[in-house]
Amino acid sequence: MTIRRVTTPARLAGAVVAAAALLLTACGGDDADSSDEDGGAATPGEVEEPEEPITLTFQTLAWQTASVEANEEIVEAWNEEHPNIQVELLQGDWNNVNDQLLTSFEGGTAPDVFHYESTTLQEFSDRGNVLDLNEYLSDEIRSDIREGAWDTVTYDGGVYGVPFLQESQVIFANATILADEGIELPTIDEPWTWDEFADVAGQLTTDDRYGVVFPLKSPANRILNLSRNFGADFFTDPAGEATAVFGDAESQVISRIHQMMYDDESAAPDGVGMSSTDALPAFFDGQYAMLPGAIWLRQQLIEQGPDGFEWVTLPALEGETQAQGAVAQTLSVSADTEYPEEAVAFTEYFLSAENQVKLAAGDWLLPTSQEAVTAPELNDPETGWDIAISTADTLEIAPFQLVKGFEEWKSKVANPAMQEYFSDQITLDDLGAQLTEEGNGILERYHR
Repeated sequence: MTIRRVTTPARLAGAVVAAAALLLTACGGDDADSSDEDGGAATPGEVEEPEEPITLTFQTLAWQTASVEANEEIVEAWNEEHPNIQVELLQGDWNNVNDQLLTSFEGGTAPDVFHYESTTLQEFSDRGNVLDLNEYLSDEIRSDIREGAWDTVTYDGGVYGVPFLQESQVIFANATILADEGIELPTIDEPWTWDEFADVAGQLTTDDRYGVVFPLKSPANRILNLSRNFGADFFTDPAGEATAVFGDAESQVISRIHQMMYDDESAAPDGVGMSSTDALPAFFDGQYAMLPGAIWLRQQLIEQGPDGFEWVTLPALEGETQAQGAVAQTLSVSADTEYPEEAVAFTEYFLSAENQVKLAAGDWLLPTSQEAVTAPELNDPETGWDIAISTADTLEIAPFQLVKGFEEWKSKVANPAMQEYFSDQITLDDLGAQLTEEGNGILERYHR
């Protein structure tokens, strides 16, 4: 396992340029393999040019500089190749996109293609706002994208988006501290179990340092996704009349973190009020030896870490399995589009394996394309990409993603109740009662 020394922005910029040079090598393939028996192109995004020019609108939520540039580059390339199918790029905002899209659907002004995430698509499909892509998608893109990712956009047999970026959870560690304490690092093939991780956190704890900090400002998503390590569902009949449940499987990750905070005293209790980025200054200062977080945090470690700070990305923890729940960022097509075939063709072009490499690199997230994950720049040990990519096959749709009323349950019940528990204000039994009793009161309204 390679230890990562912090890279300056200038070096990072150079690395991005070098990565771009590898794209064609990584994903371009042999032209001889891209034709069918009749000689026609078999690549996703193929469409017959209309006789009269048309314009498609595409709303993106990309906000990081590299990701925005990748979006602009891909759209520009499409427009050059398709003079009669021009795409107008619109900028959306993650903070208000749900309300904005609902308003545009009602007003008949929705973009032809839009970027969002899989958890919203069931509601949109129920309202008839998004196109079922089943009759439009090519075999190539169906086979290239991981089956588990397709599960996140499939409801009642319909496919309501193309998934392209996913997030997973790993462990970041101060490499100098672990080396000084003689800690043997886990590997992709032999990850730490939760028990082993707790033992190491205890070994790394001193009078002026915690072994780990868990950022738990809004804990529900993180906890529920990681709880798939132990097969936790949190709901019965998630796609039907869901009921909130809290048993042994659901309590595993929650109780283990609480024990590390208040019994072992190896996890910093102030993590309850922190986001991942909030925890970085103290992590850089050596007050925390390890920091569990999403794979995109690698970018902040590179850009914000002080000179000489050495860090390492460690594999995802293992319970009964390494499974993690994961949503997907998606591109969907409005049901009211005048040009469904062209809109789907653009979507497939935008999310080709080559382009997914660019998009994943820009956001430091996992591409869903099985070809893209083989690209050299997405397997670089120096920046933790090899560890991030190793989590791809462990991601699965979690039951809660199918529950009608989940977002309200999460915001009104799960987040505040878990914060109380992690602040040691209520017991585990109290937490379970709130998640189920108060939660089911909310869910019942969605079943009427």
